[in-house]
Amino acid sequence: MIMSIARRTFLKATFAASSTVALGALPIAAMADWPKAAFEAKTVSDALKVLYSSLDVTNSPDIKLEAPDVAENGAVVPVTVSTQLADVETITIIAEKNAVPLIGQFKLTKNSVAYVSTRIKMAETSHVVAVVKAGGKLYSTKKSVTVTAGGCGG
Repeated sequence: MIMSIARRTFLKATFAASSTVALGALPIAAMADWPKAAFEAKTVSDALKVLYSSLDVTNSPDIKLEAPDVAENGAVVPVTVSTQLADVETITIIAEKNAVPLIGQFKLTKNSVAYVSTRIKMAETSHVVAVVKAGGKLYSTKKSVTVTAGGCGG
């Protein structure tokens, strides 16, 4: 009986220590390339300047942005971005009137399919903007989404 209690205590301590080490290392590695200044930007232009060092963005019909015309709940707005543009490097999603407009930037590897699907929060009715960096150039499209119940403090 004494042996099983000691074994149980040892296993608990080992598991707790290994979990702490494993979980403690994960956020540091995952956030190594965190664009903090872009998430602190208060406008679409400021976010783009930080992310791409450029505001030279071309409107493109080659980007497909799917989002509802009316979102009954701004806390969960489904958004899908896809494109057939060649050499896509990143797909960025922005909600213009959010307190933090930048929703996320998705970096793609060379042979990836240029497709991102997620759910975003929107504070109020505004445009959702998709910016695609492909072949070293920036392309975008946008769609107006009417929010009837805000998800970011609305």
